[in-house]
Amino acid sequence: MASKVPVFDFEARFDPQKTLAQRDDEELPFVGDIAEAGQELLLDTCVYIDGLQGRARDIVADLLDIRQSNHSSVAVQELMHTVGVLDPQHPGTKVAVRQIGMTIHAMQPHRTFAPDSDVLGRAALLSGMLCRLQGYQRDARLRALQDCVLFLQAMKLGFTVLTANVSDFDYLLQLIPSGRALFYRSDN
Repeated sequence: MASKVPVFDFEARFDPQKTLAQRDDEELPFVGDIAEAGQELLLDTCVYIDGLQGRARDIVADLLDIRQSNHSSVAVQELMHTVGVLDPQHPGTKVAVRQIGMTIHAMQPHRTFAPDSDVLGRAALLSGMLCRLQGYQRDARLRALQDCVLFLQAMKLGFTVLTANVSDFDYLLQLIPSGRALFYRSDN
């Protein structure tokens, strides 16, 4: 039996019709100095990459220890894209591919979610608005779509997105204030 295609309300959308400004850190939900229990998390791809590269601060690991972590097929897709673009001749590629593989295999299937057609359709609309408002060029448009899918998927599942991508998710929180994101700064 085929699933029903969702009906999108194209007119009922928030569109400020102006470029959004990046807000100050003090106005945004950042991880504090002490990890606290709270909402279940949906991890942005940068969380895995920062962890693998040793750029995640200890507070992020502490937070992941005390909160339920969930995964998105969006992150799996982005990690696998990374595997595809790595130069097979580079000496570090083999280790990186193995680490990414171990990361993906460690994701518990009952904690890994795929976005449905409702989320995908709404994310396409939202990312189109974001690209128009912020003047995103071609390179940033796919990233914006993936971020929108992750953001709306977290909303639908009742999760909070954990991310170091402050600028893009700040814009998403401005467009949809009922969404939830929790930010951290990675060590460079």
